[in-house]
This record gives sequence, C-alpha cells and structure tokens, in this order.
Amino acid sequence: MQQMALDIGLAPLPSLANFVAAGNEAALEHVKLWTGNDRRSPVPTLLWGESGAGKSHLLRAVREALRDHGHRVGWLDAAVLHPGEFDDRWEVVLLDDCQLYTAEQQAVAFNWFVNAQSPAHGSARWVLAAADRPPADLKLREDLRTRLGWGHIFQLHALGESERRSVLRRAADERGVFLSDDVMDYMLNRFSRDLSSLMMLLDQLDGYALRTQRAITIPLIKSMLENQ
Repeated sequence: MQQMALDIGLAPLPSLANFVAAGNEAALEHVKLWTGNDRRSPVPTLLWGESGAGKSHLLRAVREALRDHGHRVGWLDAAVLHPGEFDDRWEVVLLDDCQLYTAEQQAVAFNWFVNAQSPAHGSARWVLAAADRPPADLKLREDLRTRLGWGHIFQLHALGESERRSVLRRAADERGVFLSDDVMDYMLNRFSRDLSSLMMLLDQLDGYALRTQRAITIPLIKSMLENQ
C-alpha cells in the first residue's frame, strides 16, 4: 500500500525535547552534552540506523539548540549540492545522510572533518554525522569512511508498532483528542510511519478538527487532505 507523505514545511522544528528516545536514550544523552555549556572532549560521533529512527531529527535538534545560544554550525546534507569552505567560526560540524553524498560532497565533508579536528584551527570542534548503515558498510571514499568510524558510534532503533501506537495515544490524550482504533490503523497504514511524520499528522488533524468543530475520524482525515 502506498504511503502518503506530508508537507515537511508544516512540521514543528525538531528539538531534543520532542525526540522520543525509547530505545535510544544513550544517543540522546550523548548529543545533549553538546547543546549546553558543559562541553566534553570533541570526539566525533556517528549515528546510524534505518529511515525513521530519528537520526536527522537529532542532528537538526542539535543545530537549533546551538543556534538558539548564538553558536555557528556547519551543516551538510545531500540537498546541499555545492557546499562551501570550512568556517573557523563554526562550533560544530553536522553531516547528515552521509550515505547519499556525491563525490564533491564527500570531498567537502572530508575537508570539514579534518579542519574541525585540526589544532591549527584553534580548539577542536565536534563532528556529528548520520548515515543509514555502520561505517564499515558505507560506500564512501576510504579516508572519509574511516574517520566517520573512529569515534563514538550509536545505532538508533526505530520505534516498533506498539510503541508508535502508545506514543500517538499519549500525545493525543495530552491534546484532549480521542483517536479510535480505526483512525489509528488508518494513520499507521496510509502515512509515513516514522514518528516525526505521525506527530506532524496528529498536529495537523488536531488543528483541522478544531477549525471544523468535528471529531477526528477517517472522513475528517480525507477531508483535510482534500482541502490542503
């Protein structure tokens, strides 16, 4: 069954507070060390796991937290086709979806990595990267692949079916919204099943139900989609 994607532009900004850490608590606590004032040794970190496990959420959450404190951050993902030079003002380098990098992006990522860790550029910066597989399986240039693998490595695990249902139910209860089992089944079977997309869908449904003064039902979901 084809799943429907939602407009990511409508999603709330990822944050460490709205990351559901079930099964990934160690990774969350590790990245939190870099969003406060108590900085640790800048050993590079790689997060890896299947789509929907929360890798990009955590990278974006770190970026937003650092920006909120006035820090500059270097960011590279597969959508940045022609990334620029390393900036000495960066506090952290964030490399998302490394498995998708082109040859040009790999060269820039390697350059950023080396400069971030080089004493010649002042104190070393932290590098936080994400990929869909462990370093040994990444089809990247060898010098980049090995560097991604020599620091801290955390495998992120996507929530299971029962966990997704539990999180959705709890989030709905917090909003004072009732989700029937039929509605829950429809949401999980017809839309992207990663948690961030499901929470975004719930936010949209809650707002649409309030505007139309209707309960959240399958017909309401269809009506919302038709009127987007």
